[in-house]
Amino acid sequence: MSVIPQSDVSRPSKLPTANLLPQGAAPPAADQNSAEYLDAVEEEWNKKVDVEIETLADGMVDLVNLASINNKDKFKIAQETFQAQFRAESMPSTQIRAANSLLSIVHSMKLQLLLSDEAQIVERRDCRARDDLERKGGCEG
Repeated sequence: MSVIPQSDVSRPSKLPTANLLPQGAAPPAADQNSAEYLDAVEEEWNKKVDVEIETLADGMVDLVNLASINNKDKFKIAQETFQAQFRAESMPSTQIRAANSLLSIVHSMKLQLLLSDEAQIVERRDCRARDDLERKGGCEG
């Protein structure tokens, strides 16, 4: 009389899979070596950072330009006040989005560093140091 006890506990058949590639990134091609793949990933991260920093810088330039009150007449000041109110509705949201995106990028990069192969990082650092020494003409001392 071996009766299997019934339960309402779910029993997953497999563990969920994790996707460590950035969103929209294609998996590495079979003919692409590791160095090419890593260079492509690095270039993609650099582009993302450049876009967000450019967005933040443009917003700051707009703020500084609107805040200047050099030799302006009352009409020009009133016109710029209207422009500032109009931009105030959209500009902070894009600035906040860009800052949050940069924060997310930094967080992702930290996780990748923590989960990466430390031997490869040390090897690349040593290779770059050797290249720098060779460009400078070796060790002088």
